[in-house]
Amino acid sequence: MALNVMNRLNSSLERFLPEQRLFLRSDDATRFVRLRPVTQLLGISGITLGFGWMLVASSILVIDAVSSGSSRDQIIRTQSAFEERLDQLSAERDARAAEAVAAQNRFAVALDQVSQMQSKLLASEERRRELETGLNVVQSTLRDAITERDDAIRLTDGEDAAATDADRSNEVSVALDILSGELRSAAEERSEALQQAEQARSAAADLESQRDQIIARNDEILTRLEDAVTVSVKPLDEVFRSVGMNPEDVLRTIRQGYSGQGGPLTPLSYSTRGDAALTQGETKANQIIVTLDQMNTYRIAIEKLPLAMPVKSAFRYTSGFGRRWGRMHEGVDMAGPVGTPIYATGDGVVIFAGRQSGYGNLIKIQHELGVETRFGHLSRIGVKKGQRVSQGERIGDMGNTGRSTGPHLHYEVRMKGRAVDPMSFIKAASNVQ
Repeated sequence: MALNVMNRLNSSLERFLPEQRLFLRSDDATRFVRLRPVTQLLGISGITLGFGWMLVASSILVIDAVSSGSSRDQIIRTQSAFEERLDQLSAERDARAAEAVAAQNRFAVALDQVSQMQSKLLASEERRRELETGLNVVQSTLRDAITERDDAIRLTDGEDAAATDADRSNEVSVALDILSGELRSAAEERSEALQQAEQARSAAADLESQRDQIIARNDEILTRLEDAVTVSVKPLDEVFRSVGMNPEDVLRTIRQGYSGQGGPLTPLSYSTRGDAALTQGETKANQIIVTLDQMNTYRIAIEKLPLAMPVKSAFRYTSGFGRRWGRMHEGVDMAGPVGTPIYATGDGVVIFAGRQSGYGNLIKIQHELGVETRFGHLSRIGVKKGQRVSQGERIGDMGNTGRSTGPHLHYEVRMKGRAVDPMSFIKAASNVQ
């Protein structure tokens, strides 16, 4: 039954794919292999599928490389925009803080003016009271003088008594005129002092309102800054955790090497005159500065880690980190043509550059924080032992030396001598660029 089906299929395909014979001739005999239409169809289909698979795989690699570059550029632009916005918020916060200080100073000046006006008002009131007391004394004296004059008129009819009484009446009249003028002057000064005090109170109320508005705006800016820096620190913290590091240990190590103090990160202080709102804003500003210091420490630590790609040209991953063929594969393999440039993934010192069993031509670079990177199977070594290299510096070329089945780079990352998955560092690099 199956033979009949094959014969029918060969018969139907024979008009398109006629039977072919492949002759094999030796010295004493000639043989041939018959290629029937079904066999030819299977061969053509296999070749077509293989070629199609090669096209699809190449397209995926190209698209992945292009999308990776565009994603990295977008992340860089986003980070630049965030840093620019952060600088703007910091400048606006400083401007609002300066306005708050200026408003506080104006408020203090206004309070001093009000105090001076009140002092003048109290002095004027005291003077008025003294004048009223003097006027009462003069009026009492005048009444006594009038009584004495009347008694003198009744007792004496002489001209000398009349002349003396007239002189005394004139003196009293002059004294009354002087006291009346002083009273009017004191009343005018008191009225003017009251008006000035009222104006000073109004100005002080306006300044206090402006100060409250500035404090509210400053608090809003500080809140936005606090949210921004908090959001920025979280991805950096996750970067170290993703590569197997304790962020607290990393920060402690970096601070031991960068223990200088002072500069622009000095905590802010204001002349608050006991104002609780400004004290709260000052506390929030100091907390922001602490978080910014943590961000700066993270930035220093990230610059010390190998967070870059060792191969920048087109390549493909051929083997990952983990068990392979019953043994532990302690790195990742990146395949490409012989001579493909290999770059240092972070700043460090070359501690080995030569040939080593299994690795072939090998380069070892010691980075800070106990991290070491290895580059194996190289065709060329471009650095020497003891040489300091920078991230992105070309150190050699891809090859096929040592225990290798084809040209590729064997890339390892070790932390304190223990091999870790290099892909965690490669993925972490995309989170900080």
